[in-house]
Order: sequence, then C-alpha cells, then structure tokens
Amino acid sequence: MTEPQPILEMRGITKRFPGVLANDQVDLELFPGEVLALLGENGAGKSTLMNILVGLYRQDEGEILLRGERVEIHSPRDAAALGIGMVHQNFKLVETMTVAENIVLGMTELPFIPDMQQVARRIRELSERYHLQVDPNAYIWQLSVGEQQRVEILKLIYRGAEILILDEPTAVLTPQESQELAGVLKLMTDEGKSAIFITHKMEEVMTFSNWVRVLQQGRLVSVKRTAETNPQELARLMVGREVLFRLEKQPAQPGEVVLELRDVHAENNKGLPALQGVSLTLRQGQILGIAGVAGNGQRQLAEVITGLRKATQGELLINGQVITNKQPLDMIRAGVSHIPADRIGMGAVGNMAVADNLAMKGYRKAPLTERGILRPQRILKFAREMIAAFRIATPTPYTRVKFLSGGNIQKTILAREIDACRDLLVAVYPSRGLDVGATEAVRKMLLRERDAGVAVLLISEDLEELISVADDIAVFFEGRVMGIVPAAEADIDELGLMMAGAEYAALQEGA
Repeated sequence: MTEPQPILEMRGITKRFPGVLANDQVDLELFPGEVLALLGENGAGKSTLMNILVGLYRQDEGEILLRGERVEIHSPRDAAALGIGMVHQNFKLVETMTVAENIVLGMTELPFIPDMQQVARRIRELSERYHLQVDPNAYIWQLSVGEQQRVEILKLIYRGAEILILDEPTAVLTPQESQELAGVLKLMTDEGKSAIFITHKMEEVMTFSNWVRVLQQGRLVSVKRTAETNPQELARLMVGREVLFRLEKQPAQPGEVVLELRDVHAENNKGLPALQGVSLTLRQGQILGIAGVAGNGQRQLAEVITGLRKATQGELLINGQVITNKQPLDMIRAGVSHIPADRIGMGAVGNMAVADNLAMKGYRKAPLTERGILRPQRILKFAREMIAAFRIATPTPYTRVKFLSGGNIQKTILAREIDACRDLLVAVYPSRGLDVGATEAVRKMLLRERDAGVAVLLISEDLEELISVADDIAVFFEGRVMGIVPAAEADIDELGLMMAGAEYAALQEGA
C-alpha cells in the first residue's frame, strides 16, 4: 500500500520583518481529508506562515507545493484560484457593506451585476446547513464580533475552498457552536478537503485534528500525531514549562457595591431591544462572569457601562453615584477600565507605537504629563516597565502596534487597562486569541485585581474560563438575565440550557 501524498507542502519557509525573524526554515505538510493543528505562543509565527500561504505576505526563502507541483502565490486571488482560503483572526470585512455583499466581493466569476436575491438564498441555505445563523441583508457594522466570525466562515464555504485555514475561529464561539464548527470540518474532510487549524484551546486540538505542528520563536520544534500526545505535553512544547489548566483561587471577600444596574434597557445598532430590564450588582473584590451566545446583549451591556452606548431606560450607578449615559471620559474618571471585544478597531491604534498605546489612559496627568506638556522620556520609561511586567513581545517600545501578533496587541491593551484601573474593570473576552501560557497569566491577573479589591465584570463565551475565574455567573439570553449561578456550583450543561433561554429558577424547580 502506497503512502498518502500530501496535498500541500511548505518547505524551508523564512520570513523577516524589521527586527523580527517571524519564520525560520519552517516545513509543513497537509494531507487530503485531514486537519492539521498549528500551535505556538503568541508571536511564534503561526499567522505569518498562514498569511504567506494565502498570498498576503511573500516568503523571503522557501517554496510551496500543491499536489506535488510548485506554485507561486502572489495574492489572495492566487490562493483562492488554487482552492486555498483563510478565516483571519482579525476580520477582513467591509463594515459599510452587507453580509451578502462581503461574501461575493471580488468574485470575478459572478455576473457584472449579480443576482443578490439568489446570493442571499444560497447564504441562508449554507447558514442553516452549517448552523452559522446570520442575516444576509445585515450590514457588517450592525453585527457582533461572533456574528462577523460566522460571516468569514460562510465566505469560504460559499467560495468552495478545498484547503480551509482557520486562525482562532472558535475564539468567539460558545462550546456548542465550536462543536457545530467541528461538524463543518468533519463534513469537509469526509469530502476529501483539508484544514489547518490555529488555536490555543487544547481540547479543540485533541477533538478536531489529526496532526499537530508546534512553532516556537518562528521555528518548527515538534510534529506529533494527535492520537499520540496530550494537552499537557503540547502546552509544555509551546511555552517551555508546565502550564496550570486549573487555577488556585481564594474565596472572594466582597466589599462595598461598586456597580449597580437597575432595570436597564438599551437598543442595538438596528434600533432593536438589546438589553431588556437588566439588574445586576457587583462588589469590590468580586468577579461577576457574563455568559451567553454572541449577540445576546453582552456587547451592549459593556458599552452602556463604559459610556459607549445610551441606556433607553433604567439607572447605572458607580460607587453609589448615578452615572447613567455619561460620556466615556466621565466613566474613566469614575474609575472604570475597559478591555473591549474588538481589540483592533477599538482597543488599540495600529499606526501608533506600543509606548503611545500604553500611555493612552495616563497621558492626561502626572507623571506622563507635566503642566499640560507630555514627557516622552517618562512615557518611554513607563512603557518599558509595562512591556516587562506583561511580557509583551515587541522589538522596541517604538514599534507600531499593527506589527505585533494578535496576542501581543491584546497584552498591550490589558497592560494599559489594568494599570489604569481603580474601581471597576470591564473585561470582554480578555484571553481571546492568547496562548495557554498567556491565558493562564491573564486569568491570574484578573484574580489578583479581584484580591486587591477591584470589581471585575468578566464577559466571556468560554464557560470553562468563567467557572475557573468568576465568583458568580450571570447568564444572558436575548438581553435578559436568565439567572445568576455561583461559579462553584455551575454545571456546563445547565449553563448551556440557560444560554438557550431556560430560566435558572425553572431549572432548579425541575431538578
């Protein structure tokens, strides 16, 4: 019996950026009908390698072979013509266009004026088949981050990609949605298609993949059959040390009420109800987790609390003071810090230096400003301290943020917001896109803030994270609170039912 031949080979791939060797003689093989998991710390070179494969970057050295023949990929159009498509960690969507328009944008095989009703029908068929529900006629700016991720996946399915590259595709999905994505991959691989899966979630590596390749500082350090390894070994190969998958946390010592919401209502960008009578209380030294499927009001909750969205009804109190519908600067002055879901669009300024991004919260006052004048040397000193404390991988403090890996952009935001936080930290998916070592560090930071007396609102779609880190978990469905569960008593299946609309009280009665 002959050995199966790889559908894709990357040989000796090297890519350099100013001050960074992103890929160093990397080899990769992908076989028909299989899923390859690509692992590595933030900045290890995974996304760079895949961006070369889809034509966004050009390798400095090395070659790419498809079905045994060398190919030249100069652009994403070249990659698409070869049947290669990628769901990027940072979405490639035009916000002012509809879902349907984004999906067919650039497809030269369509008529000059495509039948958009037919396109919408096809999108709805694929949405239902793969459980990736999205409105074809909605504008991208109206969608949550999770819904935008679904559009990216649908775009590749619609275009018939033979090799599907997924860069952290489940970072914004619930466990149930992740399993549905596993069904998509299973259907594709049964048809002979192949996938490369970049993730930091070890359970997904074990569930989805056939092979694992581990990168470290741009070099390939290990190739493993998934069936012959385990999460602990893979984590050790990634970060060079043992990683704790369960955190030790002391019992919470709640103090005075910091945040109170009383019957808060708010609308989404379409003018439809997003929050419907939300009442919550959060105290000093407490972490309140918010669970829910993307698009059920979590985004609007964070925006109302941070001054980015108006409440249409109800009251918001910070430290006993009514602060409903104040401006974002008023919220900052009230001691609120915000780690947003959209780190590129809202959390950081890509064209500004790491140092300047770190100084965004502190530049108005001493020591970074004196008599209204910025002090560059003090900003630089502050930035170096933050870079060291939060282990941000950047060539220099002057490097523009857009040149960092997604995980290191997230670390930059975390460093700024945690340093500036006085009373309330609103953390929306704070560990999204981070490797296992950095995820462990972020969760420890949140617990450290809690133990220092900060009130932490943790919005996450990772139920394991909520159970591990939070003290209590409030479950949202269609903008309503289905119930609040002590994290120590939380059951994933029960939380899943609440996320689908079951009320906690009713579940307890039926138990």
